[in-house]
Amino acid sequence: MVVVYICAGLYFLGMGFIFLYSLAQGHLLLHFFKFRKTEKQVPHLIPNPWPMVTVQLPIYNERYVVERLIDAVAQLNYPSDLLQIQILDDSTDETSDLILAKLLSYPTVNFHYLHRTHRHGFKAGALREALPLAAGEFVTIFDADFMPDTDFLIKALPYFSSPQVGMVQSRWTHLNQNYSILTQLQAFALDAHFLIEQSGRNQQGAFINFNGTAGIWRKTCILDAGNWEEDTLTEDLDLSYRAQRKGWRFVYRPDIESPAELPPILSAIKSQQFRWTKGGAECAVKHAGKVLKEIHPLGIKFHAIAHLFNSTIFIAILLTSFCSIGLWWGVQLQLIPLALFWASGISMIGFVLVAAVYLTSYLTAQPYSWTSIVGALWKLPLFFSVSMGLSLHNSQAVLEGLTGKKSPFIRTPKFNLVAGSVSLQGNTYRLRALPMSTWLEGGMGILFGGMVVLGIVKGSFLFLPFHGLLALGYSLVFIFSFRTR
Repeated sequence: MVVVYICAGLYFLGMGFIFLYSLAQGHLLLHFFKFRKTEKQVPHLIPNPWPMVTVQLPIYNERYVVERLIDAVAQLNYPSDLLQIQILDDSTDETSDLILAKLLSYPTVNFHYLHRTHRHGFKAGALREALPLAAGEFVTIFDADFMPDTDFLIKALPYFSSPQVGMVQSRWTHLNQNYSILTQLQAFALDAHFLIEQSGRNQQGAFINFNGTAGIWRKTCILDAGNWEEDTLTEDLDLSYRAQRKGWRFVYRPDIESPAELPPILSAIKSQQFRWTKGGAECAVKHAGKVLKEIHPLGIKFHAIAHLFNSTIFIAILLTSFCSIGLWWGVQLQLIPLALFWASGISMIGFVLVAAVYLTSYLTAQPYSWTSIVGALWKLPLFFSVSMGLSLHNSQAVLEGLTGKKSPFIRTPKFNLVAGSVSLQGNTYRLRALPMSTWLEGGMGILFGGMVVLGIVKGSFLFLPFHGLLALGYSLVFIFSFRTR
C-alpha cells in the first residue's frame, strides 16, 4: 500500500514537471507566431567595407565528409583577401592526408591547416588554440557534416550592424531527411528546435544558444565571455550563456539555411543525444544559479531555467513511466480514488501544447499540402513513442551531468550518404559496442507490452495509450540498436 502511494506521488510530481515544461513550450510557440510577423522587418545594414572573416572547420577523423566540406567552403561568395579558412585537424587516421591532398586543388584560397597531435579540450580546445591565429573580426564555424550555402557570409554578416550583437545563428536544414524513418524523426525534432524554440526565445529577448556550427561570432564577444571552455560537453551552450550574461545580444535567422547530414543509425543518434543532454545538464549546474541571482526580467529567467533544464524532461518521463504501473495497480485495488486520477487529466493539456509545437514546426518547414498533413499524423505519435523509448538512455546522461560525472567527448560518426558512395556496413567509425542500457530498453519494451496486454485483459484502459507508446518506443529503440549497428 505504501509503495502504491509513493508511486502515485512520484507520478503526479513527474506529470507536474512535464506540465510546466509544456507551458514553456506553449509560450515559445506564441512568440514564434509574433516572430513570423516581424522577422522580415528586421533592419540591417550592408557592411561597408566588408570585414575580415575567419572560417573555422574543426575536424576529427572525418574521412567520408572532409573533402565535401572543403569543396563547399572553398566556394563561399566573399572577397578572397578578406577570408581566412582555418582547418583545425585533430585526426589520427587518413583524414589528414585527404585534407592535404584536397587543399592542392585550391591554391588561391586562403586555407590555414592546423594539426594538433593531441585532443586536449576536444572541440573546445581546438577552437580556443586556433583563435589567437584567427585574423578575422568575425569567426564562422562549420562542423564536418555541413555544406554551407555559398552566400552564407553575405546573408548573415549584415545582422552585426549593432555593435552589441555578438553572434548570429542560422537554421539547420537536412541533406538526407528522407533517407529513413530515423532521419525523418530527427528532422521532425530538430525543426521544432530551430523554428519554434530558437525563434520564440529570440523574439522575446530570452537566452538562445549557438548550436555549435553554422553561426558567426564576433571575435571580441568570444574573448570577452572568457573564450571556449571544455568543462562541459556542450561548449557552444556554455559560451552562449556566458556571453549573453555579459550583455551581448544574439540574433537568430531561420531564413538563413545551413544544410547538414543527419546520423542514419541509432548508435550515432544515441551518442549525439548523450552529449547534448549531458552537456545541457552540466551547463544547467554551471549557469542556472547565476542567472537566477542576476538582474533579468522574470520571464527571461523562467525561459533560461526551462532551457537549461529541458533535458530533465527525460527523467520525468522515465519516472512517470515506472510509477504509472504502481498507480494502475492502486486504481485496480481501489486504493486510489479513480476521481483523483481523472483530476490529474489537466496535465494532458501539456501534451496538447507540445504536440502543437511539433505540428506547427513540421508544417512550417515544408510546403503545405495533404501529403505533409498525412505525414504529420503518423510522425507525431511515432516521434513521441521513440522519444519515450530513449528516456532511459538520456536520463542516464542527464543524471551524470547533474552529478558532475565526467566523460570524454564522443564524436558523432559521419557517413556522406548523400553521395551514395559509402555504405553503412563499410563505415569504419560506427560504434559497434552495445551498452547494457540497450538490453534494459528491450526489457522495458517487454514490460510495457505486458502492461498493455494486462490492461486489455482486465478491461482497464486508463493507461493503455501511455503504455502502448512506451512499449512501441522501447521496442523500436531496441530493434534499431541491432539493425543499424
